Amino acid sequence: MTSFDTSPQWNVSRALLALAVVFVMLATTGWTALRSHRESTALQASLTQWEHGSIRGHHLPDPAAGPARLARFFGKLTPHERDRLARRYPLAVGNMNGAPVALRYRANRKALAQARAVEHKRVHDSRLSSAGQQDAARRMERYTSLLDPGRHILAFDPEGSGRVAEVFGDLDTAERVSVVVPGVDTDLLTFQRTYRRYSAPVGMAKALYAAERAADPATRTAVIAWADYTSPDGLGVDAATGLRAEEGAVRLNALLRALPGRAPVSMFCHSYGSVVCGVAAHGMPRRVADIAVAASPGMRVTRAARLGTTARVWAMRDASDWVQDVPYLELGGLGHGADPVSSAFGARVLSARDAQGHSGYFEPGTDSLRNLADIGVGAYDAVRCAREDDACRSGLSGATTAGRA
Repeated sequence: MTSFDTSPQWNVSRALLALAVVFVMLATTGWTALRSHRESTALQASLTQWEHGSIRGHHLPDPAAGPARLARFFGKLTPHERDRLARRYPLAVGNMNGAPVALRYRANRKALAQARAVEHKRVHDSRLSSAGQQDAARRMERYTSLLDPGRHILAFDPEGSGRVAEVFGDLDTAERVSVVVPGVDTDLLTFQRTYRRYSAPVGMAKALYAAERAADPATRTAVIAWADYTSPDGLGVDAATGLRAEEGAVRLNALLRALPGRAPVSMFCHSYGSVVCGVAAHGMPRRVADIAVAASPGMRVTRAARLGTTARVWAMRDASDWVQDVPYLELGGLGHGADPVSSAFGARVLSARDAQGHSGYFEPGTDSLRNLADIGVGAYDAVRCAREDDACRSGLSGATTAGRA
């Protein structure tokens, strides 16, 4: 069982460690690690073309319009007209919240094929260095993998290090929806891994999807591997501030507001992804029933009640996870606030005793994955708490797999 020491001596030691880490980070990486997000040029070009396009002699709607407005627009089109727009403006349609999910899948297949063709040319471009050609080859390989039959790519942007989101299950008919939000060093090339597969978004989402089906075969579920934000590179100052989280929160809530249907949604936020979820929480739609964080460095609040959400807040951390040694404070913009597994924070603390390290929470067969899956299908009575008093299940007797009204 994980132990959480709250003695005064321990707190003083942690505070001193926090200050030391802050100064080391400033000395070694500097404030220059803070960088602003660049506009995605390929995506922006597609959006600009859309803005100048027309159909049936009428201008196309503002691509930044609300998802309900865009859904009504696409709903009035014939299947042929929708497909024509996806072919003409694949990146725009593939990333358009409010466009039908199946249409986004088709648009992103075309966008991926176009991006792969670009990288194929770069691989053989003699003007590029050897490193540049190798990078092109890796990207081309990733695009080829994402184009495999049966993959459902909900969002795709090739610019920079790249962004992507993939769906497992049928999002249109799901009775429960789960969203996996990963942490640092997440991009197109790290979206899935062969080695340590369950530390990457695809492996996390696939493992959760399988565990949810095992937990409740009768409930139709869908899981989204959401790497559609620019995550921090490594553990420098960028990862210790909320800049990436603030940018990611805007994108995350745009996705959540555009999800089809009315099924309850559960958020599963790992490492820096929990910072993103913490910043996004107050703007999440009410259909978000649960926010579960694993290996969290903090959610940029002092306690769960300040997240500004009606969702249940869950937290877990394995005893072998190095994140327990990060500074749980906020000082001059550095740090992400209180420890989500501390008693004072007020989250429902779950068992993760066999997760093994910082990246083991989605490993099949672990307590941590079983707990996350039970939350995902709404089987709250089945979760295992980190503490013997079972406080994490208190007040859930009326909760059902149908979620909250």
